[in-house]
Amino acid sequence: MGRLDGKVALITGGARGMGKSHARYFAAEGARVVIGDVLDDKGQAVADGLEHGRYVHHDVTSEADWAAALAAVLDAYGQIDVLINNAGILRHGPIATMDPAEFRRVIDVNLVGCWLGVHTVAPAMAEAGGGSIVNISSIEGIAGAAGLSAYSASKFGIRGITRSAAQELGPLGIRVNSVHPGGVLTSMALSAADVMTGVDPAAFLKSLPIARFAEPVEISRLVAFLASDESSYTTGAEFVADGGLLAGPGY
Repeated sequence: MGRLDGKVALITGGARGMGKSHARYFAAEGARVVIGDVLDDKGQAVADGLEHGRYVHHDVTSEADWAAALAAVLDAYGQIDVLINNAGILRHGPIATMDPAEFRRVIDVNLVGCWLGVHTVAPAMAEAGGGSIVNISSIEGIAGAAGLSAYSASKFGIRGITRSAAQELGPLGIRVNSVHPGGVLTSMALSAADVMTGVDPAAFLKSLPIARFAEPVEISRLVAFLASDESSYTTGAEFVADGGLLAGPGY
């Protein structure tokens, strides 16, 4: 038996990167999965590759799209047990020169989108007796990085949403936790690394206790644990998976 047998999960940003990995891993662990994304062709292709998968067009900044995504989950499977708030974007630029519209866009997708997910799904989960929400933050939600002010602000904010939601929803049987990946082998992370200045990638990796980037599935295993009943006494917590990057200064 899989650790997610019988569970129904909605995964945002599931068309590529970590979201695609989460969808495939959840399905392998027995979950029925609904993928939300704005990349329709890629998202549908991921869903088509799952034994029990659906795809729904889902802009996480849209209240109407959130309502439609939840309706699609309930129509297809009759319940929702897990929400993975994974959708996110990254924009690089110094604070002094960054377009404020770009800053607002990152906050809208990464932070408001996460809040709307909890807001939309919590009543249905509560009515069914509970569930698990996993919000994907980042190590940039724990330590800032030059050129990533918008991304860091959004990911720090997810920590606040997670802790508040855990307090509010715990009595309703809903657990809420956050995951904070470090370097992961996804197109978004690698594109960010390409524009970072003053960083030697080889030297950076060599300085890590685990001297490599993560494979996406290594994060998916952690997310699945938090989605499963194995983490039944865990809520309001933050889980870092960064190869030891934040463990110390490297000496």
